[in-house]
Amino acid sequence: MQRRTFLKAGLLGGLALAAGGAVYRQFRPPVAERFALDAQGRTMLAALVPAITGVTPQPAALNAGIDRVAGAIASLPLRVQKEISDLFGLLTMAPTRRLLAGVPAWEEAAPAEVAAFLQSWRTHRTEMLQTAYHGLHDLVIGAWYADPSTWAAVGYPGPMKELSA
Repeated sequence: MQRRTFLKAGLLGGLALAAGGAVYRQFRPPVAERFALDAQGRTMLAALVPAITGVTPQPAALNAGIDRVAGAIASLPLRVQKEISDLFGLLTMAPTRRLLAGVPAWEEAAPAEVAAFLQSWRTHRTEMLQTAYHGLHDLVIGAWYADPSTWAAVGYPGPMKELSA
């Protein structure tokens, strides 16, 4: 690649990112108060939860897990809720979802596609994407295993009786 071509590609990439950010801000209202999980976010989590937990839950258990993720996000400081809202916005908006995750639509994403996306972020050379992966992972795992009904799947019998009394 020639230097001139490289500079043009970099400039065009920067302009594309700036335009994408402007479009995102136009269609996604700023978070004034608390994070609210919308239908697109629920659809995304419905694809992420099985890939992260390694469990294919029944619909009722999946919805309860998604509700726990939303509750966990709501308990975080507003600044962190804003960052999570931005991440969810990027992963639910079609152009950025395809660019960042390589997933055409969360409803149509195969478990292998979602797992590949998560693995690519986990091992990505950019620390920001690694941080986003770890944030998603910790939110989902923490919310999923907060419910005692999910413990049996991993062989956890629960807290020792002596400690819970």
